[in-house]
Amino acid sequence: MAAFGLLLTTAACGSSDTADAGTEVGRIDRAPTPASEFTPVELEATVDRLIAVLNESTIAPMQMVVLLKNLDTFFEPIATGASRAMGELDVTGNVLGPTDQSPDDPTTSQDLQNQQLEQVVAGGAEGIGVSPYGDINAAAVDDAVAKGVHVVTLDTDVATSKRSLYVGALNTSAGVTAGNTLLAMLPPPPGTVLIHGTTAADWGDGYARTQGALQVVEAAGYTPRVSEAAFFADEAFDVSWMKREIENADLPVVGMLGLFNISYRCVLGADAAGIPDVPIVAFDFDPRTVDYMRQGRIQATHTQRQYYEGYLVPYILYSLKTIGLDATREILAPLMEDDRRVNIGLDVVPSEKIDAYTSFLDEIGAGQ
Repeated sequence: MAAFGLLLTTAACGSSDTADAGTEVGRIDRAPTPASEFTPVELEATVDRLIAVLNESTIAPMQMVVLLKNLDTFFEPIATGASRAMGELDVTGNVLGPTDQSPDDPTTSQDLQNQQLEQVVAGGAEGIGVSPYGDINAAAVDDAVAKGVHVVTLDTDVATSKRSLYVGALNTSAGVTAGNTLLAMLPPPPGTVLIHGTTAADWGDGYARTQGALQVVEAAGYTPRVSEAAFFADEAFDVSWMKREIENADLPVVGMLGLFNISYRCVLGADAAGIPDVPIVAFDFDPRTVDYMRQGRIQATHTQRQYYEGYLVPYILYSLKTIGLDATREILAPLMEDDRRVNIGLDVVPSEKIDAYTSFLDEIGAGQ
């Protein structure tokens, strides 16, 4: 386990008056979330309803683990949210993940995550939240479920597995939302929209997000063109690929849409192709994306509410043990896309709102 990364012990049972199996534990006291124009009102109200039901229930103390691909950058707010929720629930809980992930051999992390799933089950975890790499983790997830452990996926999913629920943004609708944000900034068609996305169907989440963007751009009368996001190549390779796609477009590129956390590279691609004034819309909240927003080079970005992904998962795991899957789904109904996916939505952040959004993240402790 030490080879995989950092272990954070986030909370431990002990503050309740009673701790015998099946007896009542202390009430859940949740600190109020600061009010902001970016506060997800429906999501907050759903969490409050869930807590109200849990406070009427009796459970045994619980041990849970949240496994993340990383504890830095994008995943840091997820770890913060999960740690806070475990503290409020007064459970024994850990957030696990590497602090430094090399892109040279991604299969290493995938295999290690499968090993971790086995280890935390053997260590007595009753609930697991996991940000999986894909179907490569399905068997390990199913093994955990077969041993009576509740499993909830977050950020990325293994829809083919027996996990109880997925929590996060839904990628097809996320692509549609991002596409619509860009469309509002474009001149009338015709024209090409360059999408920094992926056509690799074996990466289901990235492919779904790209397909959502393609559909909305094409329906609006523009010609979409995908430049493959090169996560496991250096930045120069990615930029040169974008430059080539821009130059080879049949119609001039009138807008660019980045769909992942490396969206800031769209600015570099536009500069390399000699179109520095083209409207650019991004995804996620990488510091370089924020810098380009402040410079007016990126007009808007979309964030996946990572803090809420992390925060909601321990409450769901706790609820699955306490009141069961059906009752949990009933409470989560306002957020449910279907009977297995909890949609926490997106924040659309225009460049002129960057300071207000940064303040909101700081207030909830979710800055990156």
